[in-house]
This record gives sequence, structure tokens and C-alpha cells, in this order.
Amino acid sequence: MEHRNKSATAQVTGNTTSVAEKLTPAAKINLLIFNCILLSVGNCGGPLIMRLYFLHGGHRIWLIGFIQTVGWPLIFIILVLLYFQRRVAGINNGNNHPTTFIYMRRRLFMAVALIGVLTGLDDYLYSYGVAHLPISTYALINASRLVFMAFFAFILVKQKFTPYSINAVVLLTVGSALLAFHASGDRPEGERTAEYIMGFLMTVAAAALYGLVSPLVELTYKKAKQEITYTLVLEVQTVMCLFATVFCMLGMIFNNDFKVISKEAEDFGLGKMNYYVILSVSIILWQCFFLGAIGVIHYGSSLLLGVIATVQIPVMEILAVIFYKEKFGSEKGVALVLSLWGFLSFLYGEYKHMKKIENNSQSTSEVV
Repeated sequence: MEHRNKSATAQVTGNTTSVAEKLTPAAKINLLIFNCILLSVGNCGGPLIMRLYFLHGGHRIWLIGFIQTVGWPLIFIILVLLYFQRRVAGINNGNNHPTTFIYMRRRLFMAVALIGVLTGLDDYLYSYGVAHLPISTYALINASRLVFMAFFAFILVKQKFTPYSINAVVLLTVGSALLAFHASGDRPEGERTAEYIMGFLMTVAAAALYGLVSPLVELTYKKAKQEITYTLVLEVQTVMCLFATVFCMLGMIFNNDFKVISKEAEDFGLGKMNYYVILSVSIILWQCFFLGAIGVIHYGSSLLLGVIATVQIPVMEILAVIFYKEKFGSEKGVALVLSLWGFLSFLYGEYKHMKKIENNSQSTSEVV
């Protein structure tokens, strides 16, 4: 996995890296696994519960875009807890310097704010797609974001490809394409053709935009000119979600969504209480997704994020069959096998790369 360049000379003003921020290789791997789990929960659960909202009478696309990032205060709470942890650690270690609460500098803030606006637009595009497409179709179209991620990662962050990572991209893309060839006839009952086509195009646009946003985050890390700690990663996520939320909130204001939410809740097919439960659970699931995604990019790479998200496409297909009675043909079974094959290929390539680095390090130590 490509590691971000960390400048030892670009320490955060007024505070050196505390003991709490220093992680062993094993701890980094554990955090990567933890973030992969968060990503998986949000990536599979978020679209499913969004679709539930639309299936039972929900119609506010800007509202669902807003819901995807409005849970950013949850991350802020984590930042507050980490601040007190650093403060206690500093006192215990005899550090007389004041503990810094905000690590992010103005340069990084401006870049992340722009990415946040793009994220808000992406949230709207995805919401439009889920509103008009079955989850199985949405998932297979969304798989194309891996190709966009690979392309933009190569252009923006000079992502190095190995035969294993190339094989993974090819297999995952072929699996998704196989699903696409059998996607005809899945237009929901009562869905107009124009809306279905627009949902298809919006989802493709969302996949392309997210394929750009993820490498942009990684590029921002590289160009930040300050040490990238996990606390700073959480700050990045908070600012991104804040600006994405403001973007979608403006859309809700112009679309008069705030005025009709209570009426929509009264008319919701599953009842008023379940309406708010669905929205609340959706907030949590999408924060799991964004928090997991930003962590995977930090401890791995944007390409790894794309691979993990794409390998879950068949899982979403299976969940759609179980919960929404969507069809699961033989082509989806083949796509599942190809996706797992591609994912294992990528992991094996990363394992060989890490072993090579470890062997080189040991050889250098013996020479010295």
C-alpha cells in the first residue's frame, strides 16, 4: 500500500506529535481493518436503507443527500475525546506545551472545503440514482467508480500499479460489466422511462465524481505540508461533511424540503415513527461509510478504497435479493466469484509488496 509522505519538519504549531498519535505497524494494520469494517457497513447498509425510504413513499432527493453527511457532529465528538486524551497524555509525560485542539491549517482547510462541496454534489447524484433504480442496478453501475478511481489515482497521486492490482481492477470491472449486460428489464413498476434513464446517468456521473474525490483527498494529504495524523484525518472528514451538508441544505431550501418533511412523514408507507427511524439509521450508516473511507485512504490508498468498495457490490446484490426480492441470476453468481478473485489478487499483491519492503529493510540492517 502506498504510504503518504510525512514531513517531520512540518509539525503542528504549538504541539509536537504526542505519544497518543504514534502508532506501531501492528496498530496501523488494526486501524486499517477497523476502517475497512466501517466502510463495509456503511457502503452496504447506506444504499439499502436509502432505497427503503424511496420504496415506501419518500420523494425528497435533496433530503437524502443531506442525510448522508449531516452526522458530522458525531466525528466532532470523537475529536473532543481525542483532544482530552492528548491532553492527559501530555500531562503524564511532563509536556508543558499547550495541547492543540485544531491541527488543520488554512491551506488544508480551503482544499478540504472544496472537496466537501464536490462531495455534496456527489451525494445528490447518488440519491437521485437510488430513487429511480433498483439496488442491484445501482450497485453494478456504481462499480464503475473503481475504473475512475484507478484513472484519477494514476493522474493525481502517481499510483503505481502492479500485475496484481491491474488484475484486480480488470476482474472487478469485468464482473460489474457482466451484471450490466443482464440489467435489462429491471425498471421498477410505475417508473417512467425518462426517470429511469436519468437515474442511470446520474449514478454514472456520481461514480465518476467519487472516483475523482477519493484521489483528491489522497493528493491533499500529500500537499498538506504538515504531518498527517489520524486526528487530522478526522478533522478533514468533519470539514468535508460540514461543507457537503451546507451544499445539500441549500438545495433543500430551494426545493422547499424543510416545509414538507412532516407531511411526508405522516404519509410514509411504514408509518411516521419508522420514517424518522430510517432517516436516523441512515445518518449513522453514512458516517460509518465516510469515516471508514477516509481512514482507508489514510492507512492504505484511494485505490484500496475502490477495490474494497467494489468487491462489496455482489454483497449488495445478495442483500437486495433478500430484503427487496430482486432477481439473482447466474450472472450475479459469476460476478461474485470474479469480485472475490480480484479482491484476493489485490491483497496478495499488497502482501508480496510489504514482504519485499521488509526483506529489503532487513538486508540494509545486516549491511550496516
